[in-house]
Amino acid sequence: MELVVFHGLIVAHILTGTTGAIAFWVPVIGRKGGTNHARWGRIFAYAMLATGSFAVAMSLMTLADPIGTHPHLEGQFDAAFLRGMFGWMMLHTGILTINLAWYGWLCITNKGRHAANRTWLNLGLQYLVMVAALACAVQGWLIGQPLMIGIAVVGIATGLTNLWFLHKPRVERQDWLKEHIKALVGAGISVYTAFMAFGSVRIFPEMALHPGMWSIPLIVGLAIIIWHRLAVERQARHRRQRLGAVA
Repeated sequence: MELVVFHGLIVAHILTGTTGAIAFWVPVIGRKGGTNHARWGRIFAYAMLATGSFAVAMSLMTLADPIGTHPHLEGQFDAAFLRGMFGWMMLHTGILTINLAWYGWLCITNKGRHAANRTWLNLGLQYLVMVAALACAVQGWLIGQPLMIGIAVVGIATGLTNLWFLHKPRVERQDWLKEHIKALVGAGISVYTAFMAFGSVRIFPEMALHPGMWSIPLIVGLAIIIWHRLAVERQARHRRQRLGAVA
């Protein structure tokens, strides 16, 4: 029965993750601020919240019974490895995905109403992701898996930078848009990393810990974030110049 439930979570995780992975590109590539951007952005955010939730559920089951939930990997990896990679690290990435999707969604929903972003849930998710990251790093150190420590750095950085913005007393007009881009593209990096890394354990086990499997989504995602943040800054600069000319 446990395996049936676990497999059901995997199917749901793949379906919602695939939906998010496809929906991700419409707002990224398409016209900003239009109807399609809003519709597909909403689909992406909901899909990421669901995907992250399924990942958390799978990670908790793995922590409780690593071999029972991954019988096909018995003999290839020991229980400590499975508990670390599919338990602690998936717990961290699941919470990170939920964190980024929710934070990014609130940024676009509240826009200039900065104080409205400081809800107990949004603030709590920042501390939760950092606790999960620390647990992931410690477990990675204990079993000698530096990738777990590396991915934990992302969670710590996410929590700290999000808290810095949330508690920032004054924000510029374009700041919420930059945070929206950072968070939701970050969620996209998370889902593609999961496909590349966790998926490889099932299909190409020998590639599971290869840095290339982890670096491709990160490099592409960072390039997207930088490109769009620069575009936001250009628009803000042009807006200030027009206002200056009028004055």
